[in-house]
Amino acid sequence: MSKQIKYSKAIHEAFTYLLENHDEFFVIGQGLWSPWYVGETMKDLDKKFGKSRVIDTPVSELAVTGATIGASITGFKPLVVHPRVDFMLLAIDQIVTQAAKWRHMFGNNSSAPATFRAIINRGGEQGAQHSQSLQSWFAHIPGLKVVMPYDANDARDLLISSVLADDPVIFMDDRWLYDEVSSDKGLKLLDLKDVKPEIISTGDDLTIVGSGYTVKQIIDCKKEFSKLGVEPEIIDLRILNPIDYNIILKSVEKTGRLLVVDGDWSSCGIAAEVICSVTEELNPSIFKSKPMRVTLENAPAPTSKVLEDDYYISKERIIEATKKII
Repeated sequence: MSKQIKYSKAIHEAFTYLLENHDEFFVIGQGLWSPWYVGETMKDLDKKFGKSRVIDTPVSELAVTGATIGASITGFKPLVVHPRVDFMLLAIDQIVTQAAKWRHMFGNNSSAPATFRAIINRGGEQGAQHSQSLQSWFAHIPGLKVVMPYDANDARDLLISSVLADDPVIFMDDRWLYDEVSSDKGLKLLDLKDVKPEIISTGDDLTIVGSGYTVKQIIDCKKEFSKLGVEPEIIDLRILNPIDYNIILKSVEKTGRLLVVDGDWSSCGIAAEVICSVTEELNPSIFKSKPMRVTLENAPAPTSKVLEDDYYISKERIIEATKKII
């Protein structure tokens, strides 16, 4: 039996590798010494590597993000943890107006290679202000790379790659994935520039594209796909900005059908971007049916558990969309 690795443990391994091998790396943010904030992903790192490199701070998203960007400009490779992406919005000027623009403003002579870990923390009746994902927001910004791993191996390897990249990176991990287990393929040091979307499962009937937690949901539908007699090709985006479309285009040329599942709102979202980009590139005659998307409704997250069950993407919604597109 192959060695298994849990998603949360994989993130922990990434931090351990960086702290052991890169003196210029440190991590800063709130709740880093508390498992309640970041789960097992940073357990006891402060005890092993010291509180001067794993820095727990008061609650001030703007201050810690500014400190991170400043340190990155002076030669450090820092990462700031935002335990909820919702409250990272308090530092949006630092990220979008400063870090993302730095290389452009200084004629390619300086960069701000900070990493912003944005944790998605949905469900649990937390309501509208604690349940956002916002990946489409950040993917809209030139100068920001946006990484959103589904697989535990990617959670480890792409976190390391994000920190070692030459430009600012939004690294988004989803608490709903923390207990998911994958076969451990061993640590791979990757250049973020070379990372492409990955075909998780091959098929000829339908191309389904997802990212992060939605990839798990698509894979969980495999039995239902089989019952429908549908063999989909499942693609994990992995990186949302920039997106390399070559693999997706080749898949849609083969299947003639496209379904995109994105755990964000439909309006101006990643699903819309993927569908638009594919249809711009391919001849309309290739499509056997119109492309479709499964997303959140354009409404804030509800607090009620009953309403949450209806609000968030479900296997049933993915299967229903598959039936329509087939």
